[in-house]
Amino acid sequence: MTSPVAPRLAGHALVEALIAQGVDTVFGVPGESYLAVLDGFHEHRDRIRFIACRHEGGASFMADAQGKLSGRPGVCFVTRGPGATNASIGVHTAFQDSTPMVLFVGQVAGDQRDREAFQELDYRQVFGPGTLGMAKWVGEVHDAERLPEYVARAFHTALQGRPGPVVLVLPEDMLTRPTAAAVLPCVDPALAWPAPGALRDVRTMLLAAQRPFVIVGGSGWDAASCDALQRFAEGWNLPVGCAFRFQDLFDNRHPNYAGDVGIGINPRLAQRVADADLVLAIGARLGEMTTGGYTLLQAPRPKQKLIHVHAGAEELGRVYAADLLLQASMACAAKALETLAPPTALAWDEWTASAGADYEANLVAPPVEPLDMAVVVKTMQWLAPADTVYTNGAGNYSGWLHRYCRYPGVQHHGRTQLAPTSGAMGYGVPAAVAAALLYPQRTVVNLAGDGDFLMTGQELATASAYGAKRLVSVVVDNGTYGTIRMHQEREFPGRVSGSDLFNPDFAALAHAYGWRAERVDTTAQFEPAFAAALASGQPTLLHLKLSSDVSTSRTTLTALRAAAQARWGQ
Repeated sequence: MTSPVAPRLAGHALVEALIAQGVDTVFGVPGESYLAVLDGFHEHRDRIRFIACRHEGGASFMADAQGKLSGRPGVCFVTRGPGATNASIGVHTAFQDSTPMVLFVGQVAGDQRDREAFQELDYRQVFGPGTLGMAKWVGEVHDAERLPEYVARAFHTALQGRPGPVVLVLPEDMLTRPTAAAVLPCVDPALAWPAPGALRDVRTMLLAAQRPFVIVGGSGWDAASCDALQRFAEGWNLPVGCAFRFQDLFDNRHPNYAGDVGIGINPRLAQRVADADLVLAIGARLGEMTTGGYTLLQAPRPKQKLIHVHAGAEELGRVYAADLLLQASMACAAKALETLAPPTALAWDEWTASAGADYEANLVAPPVEPLDMAVVVKTMQWLAPADTVYTNGAGNYSGWLHRYCRYPGVQHHGRTQLAPTSGAMGYGVPAAVAAALLYPQRTVVNLAGDGDFLMTGQELATASAYGAKRLVSVVVDNGTYGTIRMHQEREFPGRVSGSDLFNPDFAALAHAYGWRAERVDTTAQFEPAFAAALASGQPTLLHLKLSSDVSTSRTTLTALRAAAQARWGQ
């Protein structure tokens, strides 16, 4: 029997329910709609902390980063109306990235509902399933006695099947009622193992292949499953590519690693995926970015044989009519696959070796003056500890990180890549702040573009307020929304509109937030500046000035414009 619980405010009971779920840190922006919860955080401040952020978008990005790093739902609290809509960018990112997350939203009191009261919204309409891409479930708690039940269900839903975000709405008057409801135990997702018959079919299809290729991605992976995946790839000598922004799921220094299958893909890797006669997709949704706009694997019926393994039954067959569908949790799928006995001889040893060679060749780049971003990324990884967490948002600058950063597998140091598959600008800075606060023993490096940084750069104040130390933000300033400018030069060469930026002195801005800062104009200046940042024990911003003509890790705006003009006969 459950021991009797003394009545306390429902807001306090909610905090106790979070503690029971193993939560020790939550992110948010305070609001009058959930004052009783804030008081609960004060009551239990020795067991859980509330990180007050400077914008709800930043807070929700931090919760997404928390979910990615821990594998448990990240938690964010915001107030009603504007607070919830500001936080929606993090909810959308968590949905597209399959990140477990719970967003708690304060709501108007029950006696004011449906009057368009101050900041009132119907959150089932704002975030619900009808949006086709926001929350997995939206619940609203009217009865304080059922609050623990709702919290447990929110965590279950966020973790179950394809992980994702849940929104739980908290009417203000409900939170101030007394309740003696007991909290529920910590929840874990039910795990799904692939059926034995399906595994036999996987082996049969592998044995019939000549040019197999593995694409790994999605969430739900842990150290043991990533280790099992590596053993499976080694046993069958399979080339492995990582889906867009899931590069840390397979050790990038392993000879079977073929590169990242995403934006700015190595052209040789793109051709390899297209030439494969069997693609084994494990955990990846096979979305637009991973499939090159559904061209590397043509939708709905690819020319390659396709085996699709995914935790969410609703994802299987949604886009691709695969030859074999397996619903399985990532914690189980790789462990099951590694039990498949390979033959004594494999037909694709040379195919796998050449895939690895193509990846190694892609790490070599022609020098760029005066600031070489390839050298910058390689220097960061050379100087930073092996367990460093790297974060980025959206923009062409991230292509250098994708191409040149060699992430270790999760089995070595846990997650080391935090990046939004949703393409959300502004993700990198809050994600870095969250990682630095959650794992103070680890170094965190954020690479941000100038446009990307100014979306959420105010969260530098959050890092300072809560004592982040081993945190470096490298801001690449080329005075333009680089991705948009790239597309403009491709489609409307020489006709620049809306993509130029006026930027502040980023170093001076960082100083105003209490950070160390330094400007870097040349490749030679970067190494000593970054080394000093790592040694300082203080959050540091490095302001890199880059020519706007340097568009991507592969081309320049001048070259793009010339090619477009030639194409259009200008």
